[in-house]
Amino acid sequence: MFVPPDHFELFNLPPRFAVDEAALDRAYRSVQAKVHPDRFAAGSAVENRIAMQWATQANEAYRTLRSPLRRAAYLCERAGVPIDAESNTAMPARFLMQQLQWRESLDDARASRNPASLQALDDKAMSERERLLDEIAQALDVALDPAHAASLVRQLMFVEKFSTEIRSALEALRDNQTSLR
Repeated sequence: MFVPPDHFELFNLPPRFAVDEAALDRAYRSVQAKVHPDRFAAGSAVENRIAMQWATQANEAYRTLRSPLRRAAYLCERAGVPIDAESNTAMPARFLMQQLQWRESLDDARASRNPASLQALDDKAMSERERLLDEIAQALDVALDPAHAASLVRQLMFVEKFSTEIRSALEALRDNQTSLR
C-alpha cells in the first residue's frame, strides 16, 4: 500500500511556513526526475502504478508548499489543528466589520462601474493579505501557535476569495467597456 510522505520530508525541507522557494523548486525537479512515470514506461504495471502515485504525490506536495495559503493550512493540520473552514466560521469582530465595509464598497463600485474604486479596494485586500501572511508566519514559525494560525488562515481564505471577486468585477467592467467600443 502506498503511504505518501509528509510534504516537507518529500522535498527534504524544514517544516516551516517560511519556505525557500528556490530550494523547493530544485527539490521538486529532483523528485520528479526520479519518479516521473515516463522513466518506468518499460516497467511492470505495478512499477508504473507506483511511479504514478509518487508523481501525483510530488505534484500535490509542490502545489501545497508553493501556495502560502495551502502551506499554512497544511502546517496547521499537520500540527493537529484542522482549518475546518466550513464548520468553524468564528472570526474576530474587527475582521467581520471590515468585511462588511468591503462588501458595501464592492457593491457600490460595481453599481457605479468605477474601476478606480475597485482597484483601491483590491489594494486594501492585498495589503490585508500581506498582513495576514506576516501574522501567520509569526504564529507558525516563531510563536509555534497553530491554533492562532488556523484562525488567521480562515481570515486569509476570505480575503483571497474577496480579491477574486474584485478581480472578476474589474474584468467584467473591462470586458463591458471593450464591447461598447
